[in-house]
Amino acid sequence: MIESIMCLAMAIYFEARGEPMVGQVAVAQVVVNRVGDYRYPDNVCDVVKQGYYYSWNQNIPIRDKCQFSFWCDGKPETINDMMAWGFAIDIAEATMKGYLYDTTSGATHYHAYYVQPSWSYQFTRTVRINDHIFYRREME
Repeated sequence: MIESIMCLAMAIYFEARGEPMVGQVAVAQVVVNRVGDYRYPDNVCDVVKQGYYYSWNQNIPIRDKCQFSFWCDGKPETINDMMAWGFAIDIAEATMKGYLYDTTSGATHYHAYYVQPSWSYQFTRTVRINDHIFYRREME
């Protein structure tokens, strides 16, 4: 469970550390919602790291071809704000233990409000929380 908490904390930290707590929890909940959906990997780390990888090295993701942009944006995952990192770990742990309410209504996707990805029209919009708009991919 510690590995899952660390992977989830990374997603929270790099995707939403500038957001208030509700926004960080929402990002965490998207990861957990994907774990529970048969169309995605069945563990937190695989969900967070999901994307396309080079055939010659399955440890190197192809830039900008990941589900979570921080994972393959070409920037190192360097943690500089220890207070925000500690907060991300706390949120990740509480989320993994089921202590936090899913404010996203089952969202499996999100994007920043200032972009309009093509996939957004295919999913059900559930909520906007600060800088992110959340969507649920309905069951088929």
